[in-house]
Amino acid sequence: MVKTKLGQNVSEKISASAPMSMTRRGLLGAFAATAVAAAPTYSKAAGFLRGGGDIRTVKMHNARTGESMETVYWIEGDYLRDALAEINFFFRDWRRNEVKSIDNRTVDIIAATHRLVDAREPFLLLSGYRSPATNAMLRRRSSGVAKYSLHLEGRAADLRLSSRSVSQVSRAAASCGAGGVGRYSGSNFTHVDCGDVRSWGR
Repeated sequence: MVKTKLGQNVSEKISASAPMSMTRRGLLGAFAATAVAAAPTYSKAAGFLRGGGDIRTVKMHNARTGESMETVYWIEGDYLRDALAEINFFFRDWRRNEVKSIDNRTVDIIAATHRLVDAREPFLLLSGYRSPATNAMLRRRSSGVAKYSLHLEGRAADLRLSSRSVSQVSRAAASCGAGGVGRYSGSNFTHVDCGDVRSWGR
């Protein structure tokens, strides 16, 4: 199992915005304390979810690779380069070990959705980036895989929470008003992306 660690840039940001004695646990607690009850709203001009908190984190597990990730990636308006690199690697096409930059907006939607459903467990990542070869292979297996999937662009993720229903996760993601949300109740996962605002499935 791989657990990510805060990089140097993250540590510098934390030092500037919190007491030196604040631990990682305390930092994540501070993130939770900044959460607002209302759903965050998305600003394309600003490039992030307003109301998403002064500190944002992603907490995920990938059963395919056995890797887990819990990292702060955004503090007071700044995306943290080292944390985004960790996210890119975690979201890689594990079948071909290919890495692509994941759109920050998709990361924001995932983080906001996780906060809104108020779950302690990490999201299970079923699919992040897909290489053209992997997407073509999956299309041969299932008619539900889009030829021009946003997974190919690093702009989509398929997620699952065992403690929350597909309906709960999809409603939280849709409330962000920031992209596409697909319900796949039969397969027990929710698709989120930073494309046009739309929804499908049941």
